[in-house]
Amino acid sequence: MIPEPGVVPAALAEPTVRVRAGWTAAVVLANVGVFAAWLGPIQVLLAQQSEAVAPGNKEFVFGLVTGVGAAVSVFANPAFGAISDRTTSRRGRRAPWVLAGAVGGAVGLLVLAGATAVGLMIVGWCLMQLFGNALLAAATATVPDRVPVDQRGVVGGWVAISQVLGALVGTALATVAGGIGLGYVACAGFLLLSVVPYLLRSHDAPLVTPPPPLVLREFLRGFWISPRRYPDFGWAWLTRFLFNVGNALGTLYLFYYLQDEVGRADADTGVLILTAIYSVCVLVTAIGFGGWSDRSGRRKVFVTGSGLVMAVAGVILAVWPTWPGAILGAIVLGTGFGVYLSVDFALLTEVLPSARDRAKDLGVINIANSLPQVLAPAIAAPIVKHLGGYPVLYLLASAVTLLAGVLVRQIRSVD
Repeated sequence: MIPEPGVVPAALAEPTVRVRAGWTAAVVLANVGVFAAWLGPIQVLLAQQSEAVAPGNKEFVFGLVTGVGAAVSVFANPAFGAISDRTTSRRGRRAPWVLAGAVGGAVGLLVLAGATAVGLMIVGWCLMQLFGNALLAAATATVPDRVPVDQRGVVGGWVAISQVLGALVGTALATVAGGIGLGYVACAGFLLLSVVPYLLRSHDAPLVTPPPPLVLREFLRGFWISPRRYPDFGWAWLTRFLFNVGNALGTLYLFYYLQDEVGRADADTGVLILTAIYSVCVLVTAIGFGGWSDRSGRRKVFVTGSGLVMAVAGVILAVWPTWPGAILGAIVLGTGFGVYLSVDFALLTEVLPSARDRAKDLGVINIANSLPQVLAPAIAAPIVKHLGGYPVLYLLASAVTLLAGVLVRQIRSVD
C-alpha cells in the first residue's frame, strides 16, 4: 500500500498485532449470514419462486430478478464502502453499517416471502442486495483494517470460505424450512443473529479525525482507480471479474441443470447435496492453502493453479451431465475454488492503493463480484435456450476461468 503522509491515525494504520480466533470467528459468522441470505435464495428459493410465478418463462424471470438485483449491488458495495470509510461513529467505521445492513437485508427477505408477482420479487431482492452489500462492504474492510499482512492468508481463508458456508447454510434453510415463504423467513432470522457476535466484539477503531467535507464530484471521482497509475490493482480487478464471470455462468442455473439436463426430480435436494460436497472441499483447501501462501510469501501461483482446476470442473459438467458427473464436478470445483478464495483475497489486500479508502477500494473490487451477476443471465439464458444448451455454457465458463488464472501473472508487486 502507499503510505499516508504525516502521522497516521489508529483507524488508518497498517495493522501489526495479530488478531485472535474469537474476532476472526465473529467476522466469519457475519459474512456467513449475508451469504446465506443471498445464496439460499439464488440457489433454491428464487428459482422455485420464478417457476411458481411464471412456469412457462422461469429462466427469464429468474434472470431478470437476479440481474436487476446484481445491478443494484454493483453500485451499492463501493458506495457503502466509501461511506463507511468516512463514518466517525464512536463504534467505529464498520459496525454501524454491519447492523444497518443486517436489518435492511432482513426486511428485503420478508418482502420476498410474501411476493406473488415479479415486480414485488424485484423490490425485495433489490432491498436484500442494497443492504446486504452495506454489510459486506463494512465486514470485508475489517480484514485490512485489523489483520497484519503475514496473517491474511489464514484469516482471508476463513473469511473467504464464509461464502461457501453461507451457500451451505442458506441452501439448507431454504430446503428444510417447508416452503418458499418460510425459507425466506429462516434466512432473514439467521442473517440477524449472525451479526450479533461481531457487534459485541468488533472493537473497531473510530476515525477520530473527521474526513474532509464531502464534495459530490470528488466523491464520485474517487470510484475511478486508474489502472495506469495502479496497474496491479487493475489486473487484480480484471482477474477477479473473469473468475466471477466463469463462476456465475457455472452456478447460476444449477437448479435447472439438475432438473432439466441431469433429470433429477428433487433438484432442490440435489443442489443441497452438491453444495455440501463442494463446501467441504472448499473448507479443506481454503484453510490449508491460505496458510501455505502465508508461509511461502507467494500468492499468484496458487491463483493460477486454482483457475486450471476450476476449468476442469466445467468440462466435467459439460461432457458428463449425470448425477455422478455432477458430484465429481462439485469435488473438483470446490477444491479449486477454495484455493482461489483464500489466496486471492490476501493478494487483493496487498494491492489496495490507500489505507484511508480501504472499504471503498474493496468495494470497487467487489464490483468484479457483482457485475458478472448482471452479465451472466444475459449470456447464459440464450445459450441454454438456443445456442447449445448446458454443454456450451459450462465449456464457456471453463474458458473464462482459465483465462483469469493466466492473467493473474500480470500482477508485479506480489509474488
